[in-house]
This record gives sequence, structure tokens and C-alpha cells, in this order.
Amino acid sequence: MTYPTIAVVGAGIGGLTAAVALARRGARCVVFERHRELPEDGTGIQISPNAAAELYRLGLEDAFATAVRPAGREIRRWRDDTVLSRTDLTRHPVPYFTMRRAALVRALLDAVRRAHGPDAVRFGRRCVGVRDEGSHVLIGFEDRTATTAGLVIGADGLRSAVGAAFRPGPPRYSGHVACRAVLPIEAVGRPAERDRVVAWLGPDRHCIAYPIDRGRYLNLVATTPASHPTGPPATVGAAELLGEYRGWHPAVLGLIGAARRLGRWPLYDRPPTPVPWRGRVVLIGDAAHPMLPFLAQGAAQAIEDAVTLAGCLDRPDGPARYAAARLPRVRRVTEASHAGLLAYHLPDGPEQRRRDRAMAGAGPATLDWLYGRTAPV
Repeated sequence: MTYPTIAVVGAGIGGLTAAVALARRGARCVVFERHRELPEDGTGIQISPNAAAELYRLGLEDAFATAVRPAGREIRRWRDDTVLSRTDLTRHPVPYFTMRRAALVRALLDAVRRAHGPDAVRFGRRCVGVRDEGSHVLIGFEDRTATTAGLVIGADGLRSAVGAAFRPGPPRYSGHVACRAVLPIEAVGRPAERDRVVAWLGPDRHCIAYPIDRGRYLNLVATTPASHPTGPPATVGAAELLGEYRGWHPAVLGLIGAARRLGRWPLYDRPPTPVPWRGRVVLIGDAAHPMLPFLAQGAAQAIEDAVTLAGCLDRPDGPARYAAARLPRVRRVTEASHAGLLAYHLPDGPEQRRRDRAMAGAGPATLDWLYGRTAPV
């Protein structure tokens, strides 16, 4: 390995996957995480076959022990529940998974500790900046201490301290917030959402539900427009959200009503960082290319980043190879995800009907470019 010491900043899905992938390549690294312990994020996540395949190759099949393998995805109309399109999610060699985000992060953390030792992830270490000194990188922390590494991987999210010098400006707010909750499956009055991902599209809003935890729970995400972001995640009551969804089909209203209170997150993205590396500093995941959730690819692309980068770092021009391999891919995924901001929220009318016809006519291979491809090294 070209870099004898590697530091990963951020113990999310991308950062932990990078640490596991580096261990498979014979590299040693340490992970610095700003939280004092892993956040207990009980909400759901979708891991599509392109990302699941990478985790399988890392020997992490057990990470999916409590995951669900949904049979398909349905797109439905907001008012009458009409099915606009169905996608078979079983047609790829590697499954499509839905699961709790925390379960995946915990499995990755355990894998990092097995590979690098019990002290490989240092919690309560908030990075406030990095400085490339030529022969090494100086990493500064909030408590005014510092350490050095031969290479720093910035996996510290949307407002990355590592990536501060790379960014031309703040992230762009989408004008929407996502309201999330997890429901016991008994709260669901009909079986349609128990074995598939279901999305209802309507004017200015959409709602998604899918099973997690071996099918015992349902993950619910309902988006609404908001003129200003709310800052840190807050909560919203079901009664307030039901007012936002007035006139929607009872299937959607029943899910929201069963939630009682939902977490509320503003949705941001930005165009991919054109050059996600400088000298001995390189960015992955949301630090390099935060995405809107309309293709459910934020975590998946961070996983692809991590594995691709680890495969490049045994070469002197490794970061440049990583950037060249990943930029076309993440640019296409980011643009497609951003397009959902309009396509998912069209008001009823001619443009909406054209969209619905296009969805109905889409063939089974429509997303093969996304689910069936892994980044080259």
C-alpha cells in the first residue's frame, strides 16, 4: 500500500466500508467519529444490488441478517392508488435489500474492529479541519488536539470539515423535507406494503413505504414542501402531516396516522465535487456528492466510492484513478436523483400524464445501468 497510515474521518456507511475495504487490501487505518457513540438511527435504508454486491465481495453477507428482500417496487397514484408501474427487484444476481440503517452501520463497525482492532474507531473526535503538509496530513480536532496520517479520507457527510476547502459553496436546499417513521407491521391494514417498496406520487409530495426487520416493521417516508430548512432534525405530529396530505388515498393517510410523530429532515444536495482529491486528502460519499433520495442511492454510492478508492490506493496515482473512475458515475446518479425533485411532484395535468405513461412503458432493464454496474478500478 502506497500510504502506510490512513485516517478515515466519519464512521458512517461510507467511512466504515472504506475501512473494511482497506483491510482487505492489507492497509491499516483508524476511523475518527465526531459522535461519542453510534447514533441510534432506527429509520430504514434501501441497499440496491450495485451496493449489496460490493458488500458481498467484502465478506459482509451477515450484515443483511435482519434485512428484507422485497419482491418488487410499485409506483402508485396519490389520489386513487392506481398502480402506474411495477419493477421486479429479484431479477439481479444480488438481492435488493431494505433494512434499518443502524443495523448496517453496526455490522460495518463490528467488521472494522475485527479487521483493525477494538480501538480502530475513535468516538468523540470531531474533526474541524485538515492541512496537507506534503509528506503527511495534519488533522485538527475540536478539543484542539491533532494527529497526522499519510492519507485522509473525508467521509464526514454533507457539511464535511475535511472537504471544506473543496467546495465552491453551501449545499443547495431542495425546498422539501422528509418526514420519517417506523411502524409495527400490525399497524398496516393491508398486505401490499409488506413485501415490496411502494411509492405514491402526487402534487408537491410523495410517500414511500417498505418493510424492514425481517418484515416486522414498515419504514415510512413522506415528503412535503417547506420554504425554509428547519436546521437540525425535528419532529412533526401526524395530525399536522395529515393536513399536508389532505385528499390523498386512505392507504397513505392510514400510514401517516399510524405514525403519530415523525422525524423531519431537510433535503439537500449539490453537484459532485469536480476533483474530489487534493494531494493526500480525498473525499467519498456525501462529503463529495450529497444526493437527493429519489433513487435511494446516497449510501449505495458511498459504498461504491469506498471500495473503488481502496482498490486504487496501492498505486502512486491512486486518488486520481479513483476520481476518474467515479466522477462520471456519480454525476449521472446525482443528476438522475435531482430530476426526481420535479418528476415525483408534478401537479395533475398533461405533464403528469406523460410521466405516468412513460413509467408504465418502462421495461425491466430501465435501471440496469444503476443496479447492474459496479465502478471499475
